[in-house]
Amino acid sequence: MVIIKKAILLSAALAAFALPVSAQKTPVKKAPAVHAASVTAPVKVTTVEGITEYRLGNGLRVLLFPDQTKQTATVNITYLVGSKFENYGETGMAHLLEHMVFKGTPKHRNIPQELSAHGANPNGTTWLDRTNYFETFSATDENMNWALDLEADRMVNSFIAKADLDKEFTVVRNEMESGENSPERILEERMMSTAYLWHNYGKSTIGNRADVELVPIDRLQAFYHKFYQPDNSVLTVAGKFDPAKVLTIINQKFGTIPKPTRVLPAIYTVEPTQDGERSVTLRRVGDIQLVSTLYHIPSGSHPDFQPIEVLQGLLTDVPSGRLYKKLVETKKASRVSGEDYETKDPGVAMFSATLPKDKDLNEARDILINTVENFSAEKPTEQDVDRIKTKYLKNIELQLNSSEQIGLGLSEYIAQGDWRLLFYQRDQLKKVSAADVVRVADKYFKASNRTMGTFIPTEKPERAEIPPAPNLAALLNGYTGSQNIAQGEAFDATPANIQSRLTTSKIGGITVNMLTKKNRGEAVNALLTFRFGNESNLQGKGMAPSFTAAMLNKGTKNKTRQQIQDELDKLKARVNFGGDASAITANIETTHENLPAVIKLVAEMLKEPAFPSAELDKLKSDRITALEAQRREPTNIAVLELQRYASPYTKDDPRYVRSIDESVAAINDVKESDVKNFYKDFYGASNGYMTVVGDFDAAPVKALITSEFADWKSPQPYSRLVSKFKTYPAINKKIETPDKANAFFFAMTPVKLSMKDADYPAMIMADYMIGGGFLNSRLAARIRQKEGISYGVGSSFNAGYFDQNNGMFLTYAIYAPENAKRLDAAFKEEIDKVAKDGFTEQELTEAKKGFLQSRQVTLAQDASLASTLNNYSYYGEKIAFWQKMDDEISKLTSQQVNNAVKKYLNSSNISIVKAGDFDKKPTPATAPSGK
Repeated sequence: MVIIKKAILLSAALAAFALPVSAQKTPVKKAPAVHAASVTAPVKVTTVEGITEYRLGNGLRVLLFPDQTKQTATVNITYLVGSKFENYGETGMAHLLEHMVFKGTPKHRNIPQELSAHGANPNGTTWLDRTNYFETFSATDENMNWALDLEADRMVNSFIAKADLDKEFTVVRNEMESGENSPERILEERMMSTAYLWHNYGKSTIGNRADVELVPIDRLQAFYHKFYQPDNSVLTVAGKFDPAKVLTIINQKFGTIPKPTRVLPAIYTVEPTQDGERSVTLRRVGDIQLVSTLYHIPSGSHPDFQPIEVLQGLLTDVPSGRLYKKLVETKKASRVSGEDYETKDPGVAMFSATLPKDKDLNEARDILINTVENFSAEKPTEQDVDRIKTKYLKNIELQLNSSEQIGLGLSEYIAQGDWRLLFYQRDQLKKVSAADVVRVADKYFKASNRTMGTFIPTEKPERAEIPPAPNLAALLNGYTGSQNIAQGEAFDATPANIQSRLTTSKIGGITVNMLTKKNRGEAVNALLTFRFGNESNLQGKGMAPSFTAAMLNKGTKNKTRQQIQDELDKLKARVNFGGDASAITANIETTHENLPAVIKLVAEMLKEPAFPSAELDKLKSDRITALEAQRREPTNIAVLELQRYASPYTKDDPRYVRSIDESVAAINDVKESDVKNFYKDFYGASNGYMTVVGDFDAAPVKALITSEFADWKSPQPYSRLVSKFKTYPAINKKIETPDKANAFFFAMTPVKLSMKDADYPAMIMADYMIGGGFLNSRLAARIRQKEGISYGVGSSFNAGYFDQNNGMFLTYAIYAPENAKRLDAAFKEEIDKVAKDGFTEQELTEAKKGFLQSRQVTLAQDASLASTLNNYSYYGEKIAFWQKMDDEISKLTSQQVNNAVKKYLNSSNISIVKAGDFDKKPTPATAPSGK
């Protein structure tokens, strides 16, 4: 229901990386302090389903959501300011401030370093109605005190300095250009600007390039002072913490911030009713076709929004949706999608179809329009509506089982006007009927409210009147929610405690790990892996293994694809299959009550697949379309080129890296008989591993695994595919990708190490300091902050357990093509500097603290823990192997790390591939006259 995906993210993977704040910086003018004695006690406002709202004397709203089952806590502060609040010349300012607020305060001068030191998983996001910042961390008093102090301080004391702005706008521009590489994203941006003539929802959150580059620092500071205040923000704390203690700390840190005397201006612009079809055409380089329709709809809090949500599912759900059946199943398109903007003011709903270049775009457009705008010609049944509601309600319930997800997701409902809308809208969704869906379809999805096509004069035009957002105080007066969720137990996810709870047994050929604990919402996660085949009998199988795994959920001897999906929705379960030539995995997420039924359904999918030919054809079409979309994408081109260059495997080997043309040909060659034969020849449970973690009864689950899998034998002998090693000279290659605003840099070098080698912990920490952490690595400090070259830069180091032949150190960066030479030089200089001078003992000490805390967070997540236990069983290790790694990292010295770097890393041995539009001349921004 929530559209967090649309927000502009400052992610840890591709994020801004900052240098320490300069000692010469001075903060923007600070509000006068208030004596602690004048701070009033927080006032409790309301409680709904375990979340309690308080209000401080300065207007700050506080939401506390304690969950003792987690070893983590999340602090999330939401500011009620997004791109909607930007005036002329200010586009992109809300998002630009999101970057600037990471630059530090007089008290917290190096925020990136602090985030890494505390092992936090942080981010900042900007969207139409709000901006938010959050940190998820190991639940300790020290970390909680630090996170609350950080957010309180940078609310009003952030450096919003000209020196930082001069460097940061190029980074934001780099982020802006990365979005320009996506036809889907730009087409949607153009349609939004066409659909909204006056309201700021029509402006992209990333902003106008000239506004971002030329904004005066005093205007940015004024924007910050106006909106970053306690009376315009909501602080959410979720996870494991003492509510009384945390509320006291919050009042001490935030309550002393004065309530501003300024009055925030009201947003009074209302988009006029659309009076005719509008159109937009985008012409750019690409390998797929897109057709979309967009319609104005009410705000997220309006009673009509939930019926529209259900309508969206009835049209685009896979495989039951009408658009899917009329476009994908008939092979007129390869993919359909839909989304609606759940916003404070009236938003939009969008429907899209993706099709290869050889398909008829006009035919797909006509089918899309007719299916959406004549929806009521074929009225849905209550069963159809219940199917979509069940699916959506399942996702909501699973989300409610995670305090971290709710702690972050509440930002979207806060932005709509009240956090309680999360629960209220869930309750309204339950009431939606088929008649409601037909009513909203007829009311809003009509030609005169459409953005697409051409203008056609109409003698008697129709209008789709968009109602205003309702009065939330009246709507939610006395609302307390209706859902009761099991609270679970406090569980300390340390290796020792995990081992004390863990039972391991052998069932047939399956090693089974079981760890029972009481979880919020009685949640349970399971991971099942069956391994098969060997290097000899897996040769020359082409794409059949991959398609075999992907077809398991497409139908069984007794169930269609739709029946499988319906049953999973009823069982409140998510099941995902993944597989390659030598293994099949099933990830399961469900609840205590439903786990046995889900295991039986998974067993049916594994043991009785039907492999329907129509589903195979659709899957092949979808994969080919996805490959075609990547033909000219710099990221894919650079990565694939270097992977193919370094690969040691022949074409018949299942690990061979195919080109796009080879992949398309291999997909076209896959026949129904190939999939069925591969399944018949290899699938079985003679060599398997299964881990179940969470709220379940061990005895009946163990009995069920025995009955379903103990006698399922693998037809072929299994042995592990041994990694091969290839020596090759380092390359530095440049590939032209015309009409792509952003370029991609990808580098790698082989490292002959396994996880068992003495140098492995040292290389893990070396990589963390070179390109890991958050905003605090060597590469980021140089390339992102000092040089202003890249929006995102980082590294990773991976090695296998059994063999030394597949260790790899990787580096990536996204950047403007004109900066290719600067990026090359800076990268090599930093790698050589690390190899020559190494790291200091203090640098390593701070890095170890953050890295080890991040590992604690990993063990605290049930899905991650299940994956770890499954892998360790395959390795022949117990969870003590995790503790051993922690201990070795804790004892590392800088000398050990520096010796490992000198041994394995050298810029002259690193291969580099760059892809981008390097021949295109950059277009500089033009300053307005008089500046």
